[in-house]
Amino acid sequence: MPDHADLLISGGTVVDGTGARGVRASVAVVDGRIRLLDPADPPTANVGRTIDASGKVVCPGFIDLHSHGALVILADPRHEPKVRQGVTTELVGVDGNGFAPFLSRDDLEAFVELDSGLDGRPDIDYGWGSVESYLSRYDRSVSLNVATMLGNSPLRIAALGWDDVPAGDGAIDRMRGLIRDGMAEGAFGVSSGLDYPPGGYATTGELAALAEEAGRHGGFYHTHVRYPLGDRYLDPIREAIEIGRRAGAPAHVTHLYHRQTHPGGPGPLLALVDDARAEGLDVTFDTYPSEWANTRLLIQLPQWVQAGGPGPLKERIADRATRDRLRAELEARGAAYTSAAGWADVRLAAFHRPENLRWESRTVADVMRETGHDALDVICDLLLSEDLGVSQVTGGPWSETLPDFVKHPVGMVGTDSTFLGDKPAPRTYGSFPRILGQFVRDEALLSLEEAIRKMTSAPAARLGLRDRGVIREGAVADLVVFDPATVRATATYDQPRSYPIGIEHVIVAGTPVVADGVHTGATPGRALRHGAD
Repeated sequence: MPDHADLLISGGTVVDGTGARGVRASVAVVDGRIRLLDPADPPTANVGRTIDASGKVVCPGFIDLHSHGALVILADPRHEPKVRQGVTTELVGVDGNGFAPFLSRDDLEAFVELDSGLDGRPDIDYGWGSVESYLSRYDRSVSLNVATMLGNSPLRIAALGWDDVPAGDGAIDRMRGLIRDGMAEGAFGVSSGLDYPPGGYATTGELAALAEEAGRHGGFYHTHVRYPLGDRYLDPIREAIEIGRRAGAPAHVTHLYHRQTHPGGPGPLLALVDDARAEGLDVTFDTYPSEWANTRLLIQLPQWVQAGGPGPLKERIADRATRDRLRAELEARGAAYTSAAGWADVRLAAFHRPENLRWESRTVADVMRETGHDALDVICDLLLSEDLGVSQVTGGPWSETLPDFVKHPVGMVGTDSTFLGDKPAPRTYGSFPRILGQFVRDEALLSLEEAIRKMTSAPAARLGLRDRGVIREGAVADLVVFDPATVRATATYDQPRSYPIGIEHVIVAGTPVVADGVHTGATPGRALRHGAD
């Protein structure tokens, strides 16, 4: 029993994150670390603050394995959409779109512009270059912890530039060196986003070489798969598994789910993961519990038009001959990553120019109808007008098969949270509470203990975090207190910027950042560093 405690959480049911059954217990916090109290011990004499958790659940803070909050959190350190749903650590640098290392500020700012429809372009100082100088921006200045992957787009830019060119041995060696340095400075591995240039230009062999280097240093390969590959259903997952197999490194497929338009059900997708694991490969995945996806509008254009970076891209889409070629490709393919509703299912967001504000939260079909322009001209004109920074919300996982991924024992949670525009996808505000409320309490899809394991100790293990994701003696006091009877997501497609209910207290390294459902203004978060955390 400690003789003092900075914080005492008493009377709650402690679900420790391991999957073990919850037990009534009290948890003390001393110097940012957890102390477990024996119920038979007399009360601690000197307590700074007490939380009565009677009727509530006390669990580790949630770890989000896929967030697009890397830049927006530097502009808005409170990061309420995430901490208000219990997230105490999030992984950024995903989809190949990391923000370090960059060898020049010009390349960094050009990449921010290219990616601005996904990760935003806040008015902050972009004066970092190395992974270490980048990570230092988060230390004790944000409300939750941030871990980063090394996106393969910055690696490619540093070694090869912005064009669609093969990576020879020299370029791969340069990228390997950047991985070694980046991981020594705290990155957790390599990510790829194979729908996003220039990282999308990488071959299977190139990616296997990068994943091998990450694995050598204790990291893993985190991939947004190459969706246009082969049958566009199983072949993208097969490539991800093959990369891990060749690399001898862990492979993590991010936002794995089944679309209603896929030719088969969820079973064959999950069987690929199960079969790989039966083979002895370390393959895991995350999914987001929402039917709505969110990314940059630029994804509607083929990768060849994006070669060379934002400058050449904008020149091409302003050219009428290039538009004719694009128009033919777009008409043959249709809208990317959406439902049978096509352009009526592509909602636009994140406009800044006054003449475009009327299109906020309207669809591409709306703009086509009101301007008389076809889809290709609408997309190109808006991208040019907004310096590429337009976001889109479209259909995503099929609601009928989403539970198969949520309950799979290997699956974890990545919100794929995006923060742009008036109406981002509702997953940004409600992923973890939806699992606790709908899938655990209302539908009994999985037990509370298993759900919490998938959101805490499992992602901590994937990242290699030693003292987070679990309630045990001496662990870092990243904690959540919630009401299992009331917790639920309130964010919807039409009202996505709506905070959940039932998440009452969120504690980061022993400091309350949410108390009685209200953000305290505290910013105790920091960058987590591979090997040190």
